[in-house]
Amino acid sequence: MTPTRSLKSIAESGLLVLVVGPSGVGKDTLLDGARRVLADDQRFVFARREITRPATAGGEDHIEVDEATFADREASGSYALSWRANGLAYGVPAGVTRDLALGRTVVVDGSRAIVGDVRSRFGTIRVILVDADRQNLARRLAARGRETAAEIDARLQRAPDFDLTGGDVVVVRNDGTPAEGISALVVALRDQSPPTDAVAV
Repeated sequence: MTPTRSLKSIAESGLLVLVVGPSGVGKDTLLDGARRVLADDQRFVFARREITRPATAGGEDHIEVDEATFADREASGSYALSWRANGLAYGVPAGVTRDLALGRTVVVDGSRAIVGDVRSRFGTIRVILVDADRQNLARRLAARGRETAAEIDARLQRAPDFDLTGGDVVVVRNDGTPAEGISALVVALRDQSPPTDAVAV
């Protein structure tokens, strides 16, 4: 029987790109736009997360699961990555490891809190930090209508602490139009991706 490959050896074939940013930075909009732009580029896979949040809540296109189902799937190893934040549980299906093994760039909507764990488990990764000024963060948080004024203020208070360093971190500013932000993210992703002939089909 062939030994099971470690996550690090699998990730050496492809590249895991973790996209992170403070609440209200417009990460969902940028990721949705980049997904459309790169839809025909076989080098890229955008992971669809499972979240303990109603599918009708808005934001990203995710798979809704309840807490019990999430806990069972997490315990059984069904997630390549899982974490909890803001009262919700997030899981990235283990199937993304197949795409990494094929040499693809797997783009994951992630959290700053898991960067250290992802680095240790997957080896070489890229972290794209999407950032924006406080005024834009406040406006976008209010527009999405998920939080109360007090909750928005709490998120804004945490935003200055959202700092990441390291040679694997790329910063994308999202202070302009959605089209400008999407273009910047696509450029950042393409800069990190392998050549097309390095991807197995």
